Amino acid sequence: MAIEDKHISYRIYLVAFCIFMMAIAITFKLSKIQWVEGPKLRELAKKETVKSFVIPANKGNIYSADGSLLATSIPNYNIRFDAVAPKGESFEKNVKPLSDSLALMLGKPSSYYQTQFRMARANKSRYMFVARDLSYTEYMRMKTFPLFNLGPNKGGMITEQETIRKHPIGKIAERTIGYERITPEGKPDGKGIEWSFRNYLNGKDGKILKQKIAKGQWKPIRDQNEVDPQDGYDVISTIDVYIQDIAHHALLKQLEEYKAEHGCVVVMETKTGKIKAISNLGKLKESDSTYFETTNYAIAEAHEPGSTFKLVDMIALLDDHKIDTSKVYDSQGGIITYPSFKGKKVRDSHEGGYGRISLARGFEVSSNTIMVQAVYENYRNNPQEFVDRIDKMGLNKPLGLPFKGEGKPYIPQPKDKHWSALSLPWMAYGYGVSVTPLQTLTLYNAIANNGEMVKPQFVSEIKEWNKTIKKFDKQVINPKICSDETIKKLKAVMQNVVKRGTAAKLYSKDFSMAGKTGTAQAGYGTNGGADKHYISSFVGFFPAESPKYSCIVVVHKPNTSGNNYYGADVAGPVFKRIAQKIFTDVPSTNEIRNLNRKVGKQEKAYAEYSLKSQDEIKGMPNVKGMSGMDAVALLENLKVKVKIIGVGKVKKQSIPAGQPLDKNQTIILELS
Repeated sequence: MAIEDKHISYRIYLVAFCIFMMAIAITFKLSKIQWVEGPKLRELAKKETVKSFVIPANKGNIYSADGSLLATSIPNYNIRFDAVAPKGESFEKNVKPLSDSLALMLGKPSSYYQTQFRMARANKSRYMFVARDLSYTEYMRMKTFPLFNLGPNKGGMITEQETIRKHPIGKIAERTIGYERITPEGKPDGKGIEWSFRNYLNGKDGKILKQKIAKGQWKPIRDQNEVDPQDGYDVISTIDVYIQDIAHHALLKQLEEYKAEHGCVVVMETKTGKIKAISNLGKLKESDSTYFETTNYAIAEAHEPGSTFKLVDMIALLDDHKIDTSKVYDSQGGIITYPSFKGKKVRDSHEGGYGRISLARGFEVSSNTIMVQAVYENYRNNPQEFVDRIDKMGLNKPLGLPFKGEGKPYIPQPKDKHWSALSLPWMAYGYGVSVTPLQTLTLYNAIANNGEMVKPQFVSEIKEWNKTIKKFDKQVINPKICSDETIKKLKAVMQNVVKRGTAAKLYSKDFSMAGKTGTAQAGYGTNGGADKHYISSFVGFFPAESPKYSCIVVVHKPNTSGNNYYGADVAGPVFKRIAQKIFTDVPSTNEIRNLNRKVGKQEKAYAEYSLKSQDEIKGMPNVKGMSGMDAVALLENLKVKVKIIGVGKVKKQSIPAGQPLDKNQTIILELS
């Protein structure tokens, strides 16, 4: 018995020892988890259940020069409900008034919302859908509803915010306003003002902590953000919505009428270079009949300008003192050639040429033969002199606009391997060179601006509410591209282009314009000439005497079936419509001057009236010769009733002068 008891004791000790060792192992493991693995596990658990989310900052707005919204960020809110968050007492107390408030705001019956909330509560749903696409005002209103006003932790309101970029004026100037996006490859990309000024517009993103709940959804941990977002600055563009609308529809009408492939129009403020309107319209496919803003042709598309480049000839010839505008040339039946031309001919669009005419007249009628003779005969021995003049004007390099994708001009250089004997004469009428429409406009604007070439400007200011963050002042590219004498002559011949030249059909006595037509052939060297088409353009300024705006219109591939594909026919009417609309529809801001200037006739008439009115009048006064207004005032002050026939001055009065006055009598005045 004693031996058996002893064995039992050993077993008890062994079990106790095993339990003790197990306790030590468990204690060691717990300690290891707590102090060694614990931080890692807690961090892992936190990562799995708590996460920092980015709150995108609201982009700044883009405004037009007249204060209209061109682009704005509109926050949209989706609301969901965590049915587990509210306490039972709060839920029962507030579920009906909350449902009543939602019914009033969203239009569904209160009973519908009560049923949805109670079902979510019973199913312990943590992500019940409540409302979608709420505006900021609607969201702030919903936050005040019963239960929701307790916040996300106590009231269960879950808010999801997203920001949408809107263009309130629609598709007009859409390409210049631009956009910012992330490509499918995950790279940031964009166009226009939105992209170029993104550092100002985008602001700084905020952060908020959210906790993972059922079905992989997340809800905010607390009401406050970890880091509040900072909204972006506003960008004030130079675009004038009224002028933009005129330019857009004038271009669209002409593109549709001529079934053209694409076109552009730009209106620039002469003295500042501010772009008041820019429209770029093109078809997505040749078979389309609808036009869209797909490419910024005015900025990106460099092409042979044709006859609008002849202004360069005139500047060079006059400012280099080679010849004057009165120099006479023979158009030689509309066809010229030189031995060095290798059989190539220069032709005028007018069959038979223009006979013997001056250089000025050659520019007015856009004679290729006259302009080529003038340039070739004066620069053929030193073509570098002509090219240097072009380079000095700044036409050999981009304008340095803030937008990516600006077209690069091409001006042949005599030292280039591609230079040939044809390069100089071809340049004289706008071939073998490439410039963008905006670069051409900048040159013409310099003439309108008395020689000062200013850089086109699309943005005038960066603002934070009413505080100016940055101002963009006028930038001068070239303070004087040619002499005042040359400018005076060029303005005169450009006015004559409209009065009696290639654009004579655009002339109007009601408002003056000056400019140059252009019709260039393109695609003549590809596909055996099968791709040949025309580019019609008109560039100039208005009013001609004191230019306020310059404008260029370019239309590619107009329909040639009616043989009206010339610049004056296709592009010119757009220019005229814009000028006409601006100066007939825009409210006048003219100042009234010399209000105190005395006019002799008025002073004399007033003196006569004053003298008669001050006399003691005992009988009917003699009002013959007085103006109708003065006569009526004088007689009515005497309590005499007056009847007037006609307009002007008093010719005859029915009651002779000197007759006794009777307050009840009526005098008839005949005016003429």
